[in-house]
Amino acid sequence: MNTLHKDMKTSLLITLSLTTAFAFIGTYFLHLTADNIDQFLSVGLVVFADGFFGIWAGVKREGFQTRKALSVLKTFGFWTIMLAAILSIEKGFTGTAWLSETIMAPFLVFQLISILKNASMVGVVKNELVTQILDKLDNHKGNRDVTE
Repeated sequence: MNTLHKDMKTSLLITLSLTTAFAFIGTYFLHLTADNIDQFLSVGLVVFADGFFGIWAGVKREGFQTRKALSVLKTFGFWTIMLAAILSIEKGFTGTAWLSETIMAPFLVFQLISILKNASMVGVVKNELVTQILDKLDNHKGNRDVTE
């Protein structure tokens, strides 16, 4: 009887400890997400917009492929975790406020370019407009000769 009582106390202590730890971690990420909701929303918006146009273009080209559609969720999950890790580092260490801009900005720019390309492949955006935008991104290379 005494060992049963001791085992129950031990399991209760372990359960309460794990619950407390998970509540702390969950609350930390809740506040991190709420304080930086714009960054998380921008990652989600560009990933899902690119996925939408990419799937649409893929359906027109080769038919729907489940694995390509699921890669949108994998990309979203990866970049959401990356953003959370980056913001956590920025919050924990002074002098690292540049991390999110340095790592996330190029990703967002490439996603925007991919959105433009996929949208032009389905006919939502004219190819001439995409070419014009891409040429303005690389002014130092000169204009592209489209008559070739």
